[in-house]
Amino acid sequence: MTSSGTVATGYLIRRLQDVSGVPCPCGTSRRILTAADGAPCSLHVTTIHEAVLHYHARTTEVYYILDGTGKIELNGTWHDVEPGTVIWIPPGVRHRVVSPDGLRTIVFALPAFDPHDEWLEDGPAAAHR
Repeated sequence: MTSSGTVATGYLIRRLQDVSGVPCPCGTSRRILTAADGAPCSLHVTTIHEAVLHYHARTTEVYYILDGTGKIELNGTWHDVEPGTVIWIPPGVRHRVVSPDGLRTIVFALPAFDPHDEWLEDGPAAAHR
């Protein structure tokens, strides 16, 4: 099944299996709901082994760990994560996940993810792509 519904219809239905993965500073992201859909938020399912330390100037993110274990760095402090863990990451918080065996997380972002609002310590992440 492919996507059904549009902004004009007032809804959207999309299945994870219908979305290809794209590389990102965190790993590989399957972007199920995006700003291009007209949504005010975004929802990605991201597989992470070793994310690059980054932050967002305007975007709040919420991670929900689905599978795997690892550690998340938030402003220099490390925390263990496992399935069922929720992490709220306000704008400006430098963060990254490290998981030797890999983990899979839902990333909910508000406003919707904008690649121009993803910053590495040496500048915009978009400049590194």
